[in-house]
Amino acid sequence: MRRLLSCLLLLLFPLALHAADMHRPKVGLVLSGGAARGLAHIGVLKALEEQGVKIDAIAGTSMGAVVGGLYASGYKVDELERLALEADWQQALSDAPPRKDIPFRRKQDDRDFLVKQKLSFRDDGSLGLPLGVIQGQNLSLRLESLLAHTSDIRDFDKLPIPFRAVATDIASGEKVVFRRGHLPRVIRASMSIPAVFAPVELDGRLLVDGGMVDNIPLDVVREMGVDVAIVVDIGTPLLNRKQLDTVVDVLNQSITLMTRRNSEEQLAALKPDDILIQPPLASFGGTDFVRAREMIEAGYRATHILDTRLARLRPVESDDTGLIAARSASQRTPVITAIRVENDSKVGDDVIRYYIRQPIGKPLELGRLQTDMGTLYGLDYFERVQYRVVHEGDDNILVINARGKRTGTDYLRLGLNLSDDLRGDSAFNIGASYRVNGINELGAEWLTRIQIGDQQEFYSEFYQPLDAGSRYFVAPYLSAESLNVESTLDNDPIAEYRLERYGFGLNLGRQIANNGEIRFGIGEAWGKADVRIGDPDLPRFSFTEGFYELKYSFDSLDNVYFPHAGEDINLTLRQYDPNLGSDQRYRQWELKLDKALSFGPDTWVLGGRYGRTIDEADIVASSFLLGGARQLSGFRQDALAAQNVSLARAVYYRRLTPRSYLPLEIPLYVGGSLERGRAWNNDNDFDSGYITAVSIFLGFDTPLGPLTFSYGLNDDDQNALYLNLGQTF
Repeated sequence: MRRLLSCLLLLLFPLALHAADMHRPKVGLVLSGGAARGLAHIGVLKALEEQGVKIDAIAGTSMGAVVGGLYASGYKVDELERLALEADWQQALSDAPPRKDIPFRRKQDDRDFLVKQKLSFRDDGSLGLPLGVIQGQNLSLRLESLLAHTSDIRDFDKLPIPFRAVATDIASGEKVVFRRGHLPRVIRASMSIPAVFAPVELDGRLLVDGGMVDNIPLDVVREMGVDVAIVVDIGTPLLNRKQLDTVVDVLNQSITLMTRRNSEEQLAALKPDDILIQPPLASFGGTDFVRAREMIEAGYRATHILDTRLARLRPVESDDTGLIAARSASQRTPVITAIRVENDSKVGDDVIRYYIRQPIGKPLELGRLQTDMGTLYGLDYFERVQYRVVHEGDDNILVINARGKRTGTDYLRLGLNLSDDLRGDSAFNIGASYRVNGINELGAEWLTRIQIGDQQEFYSEFYQPLDAGSRYFVAPYLSAESLNVESTLDNDPIAEYRLERYGFGLNLGRQIANNGEIRFGIGEAWGKADVRIGDPDLPRFSFTEGFYELKYSFDSLDNVYFPHAGEDINLTLRQYDPNLGSDQRYRQWELKLDKALSFGPDTWVLGGRYGRTIDEADIVASSFLLGGARQLSGFRQDALAAQNVSLARAVYYRRLTPRSYLPLEIPLYVGGSLERGRAWNNDNDFDSGYITAVSIFLGFDTPLGPLTFSYGLNDDDQNALYLNLGQTF
């Protein structure tokens, strides 16, 4: 009898627990928007889990949609906390992929002193302006990566926790509540702060941040059938009159007024049993991602203050077995059985498909796919490049969606540099380049570069890939230049020639992954040299050149202007041959090398340059140029001309400003250099001897490009001031 009673109790116990759970109020969680302040939601979730509060439904807006969507999809609190603390927020809140992932040809765009920002033009010649400062490319990829396990879920009620996200239709002003769809895309739409992030197109609507119409979506979670709502309000407080000092303050205040108005309407609808959590975040800004730990702690403490009220929401006996199983099942990585390309850009589908290295029949490799998407976006043809996994029967299809740039793919860039030797002699150059992209489906380009000033230049190259991946290419070009070359005899300058050269050529080449390129070329040039300063009776001459050329380039720098890691190597071998029409037979080679090493905020760039002219040749036409900021400082730009040059240098700089997550961050650097170099000729006795130079500089990495102010001097009794907008080294 006793054994029968024990068995009966065991059978009735689960039913009793189920009955108790049936009487537990259904709890909905409301997570508001507030940019970086939304990280406090993670602390709230942490405290709720410690209290044993079971969440039955989640509704979120903006950053609340991000945290809520990840939690609803199966992420645990400790995983969310680790993501928040370890994320590279600066990378996520920008569009540019890591420089290591950018195709080599795009890396070379930064090699002149042209600024990094470019103006884009549409095919009709009109100026193209974006819909937001940030297109959200990296953020979208990050969300896709984090939520890849939800690829087969379109109904948000089928997530481990039912979920809703709120966005705003910018065309009509209507609130859009997402109950189903592609979860990463929905979350991205919910957090599209107007003018900061480009709107998201979904189902024929142009969507921006949901905070514009419903920053605290209490009404949305009520519609999900909850009995009690836990509302987390992390909205930005209004600034007082004394805090409104700039136009940025006024703009932010205007946005805050809109969100606070709809927030207060929702807060007024709270019921007595609802719980409001308002973490103390007055000292935190919307871009304070670097203070993630503090904001998480603020949310955690604010929730624990309400432990007594939260205790009644706790089930009689906690049983999360079903939820844990659902989370475990939802985070399986799909096996990809096919790849499909959706493309409306200027390049063909084969070009896009070439860069996707995901193996068929293997689980989705998110790390490799992230790199591939960065390389694709770095081609500069796309407004966005995204992916999703679509399930069709037993197939898992990886869909690559490439949206062509609505702002156009033709780019204009400008630049400026200036140097003054403090003795009345100065040099300046103003440059511009225009690149026409997407001339055909293989991605042909036409680049034209013009420079005026002390050194005048014209260069126009047609770049035609020979295969879908641009591994092999052909590049015919035209060139013209005019520059001043100083002629020296017995270490004394005797004249300054104005050298003019015009030419054309053809290069055949191969790209080596994303970091290198090798070219073999043949070219012809002709020109003349007239005395600009000096004895007018000195000889004037003309010349003809025909040459073979081999170039190797390697670039793994993480930043071309203020690098912290990587190498930059350039080797050029050239032979002038009378069989190609050259007046003289001689050989030249030049090696340039820089390597960046960082130790915390301190960076060293070690490297130099070595150029040699072998065999006899005309001095003026065969000279290398040396001089300028960190190019043997103290001399004005290109002040030394000789058939052979050598330069070794160590450049040091330190970042003075902390990292920011604003799109318009302007880092400040201070540094200096130690250089030692020499210039000498083969055909006369000119030899500068080894010259030691030093410089100090202040650099700003502005949105337009690096702006550096430098002062240099050397032991040849030369000193100079430099202003560079663009090229740093």
